[in-house]
Amino acid sequence: MRRRARELAMRALFAHTQGGVDLEEALQHALSAMGGEEDPYGDPLDEEGVAFARRLLEGFKAHQEEVDRVLKETVEGWDFRQMSKTDLAVLRLAVYEMLYEPTPFEPLIEVAVKIANRYGGEHSGSFVNGVLARVYRRVAAGELKTVAKEA
Repeated sequence: MRRRARELAMRALFAHTQGGVDLEEALQHALSAMGGEEDPYGDPLDEEGVAFARRLLEGFKAHQEEVDRVLKETVEGWDFRQMSKTDLAVLRLAVYEMLYEPTPFEPLIEVAVKIANRYGGEHSGSFVNGVLARVYRRVAAGELKTVAKEA
């Protein structure tokens, strides 16, 4: 359910940032578009999943300045204009979740890579994995503070 919710959040954030669509409108549009597709994870998205996607989107928007700062400091040699817009949406949501949600790092990174592979280009998964691994190392080194993680 959480994988599907993260995918929904990524699609909505992509539509919001690329199309200038209101965030809630982008979420509703992404939700209706997902309803017509075969579910890649085998689980329907319930109200709890939609609420989690909405929480990720609202949390990112509330902390966008900090998330973008962390990404800019972490991604060396890349500028947001140069990045794939799907990769950027995946990274923004994953970094928000790494810093501000209690989700353990490993499953969060694994799902972000799967979403990047599904929606991005040939090297999206490895790019997203590398960036998130660097963010994780910065957390482990004490450079970045996060909320307490679930066991």
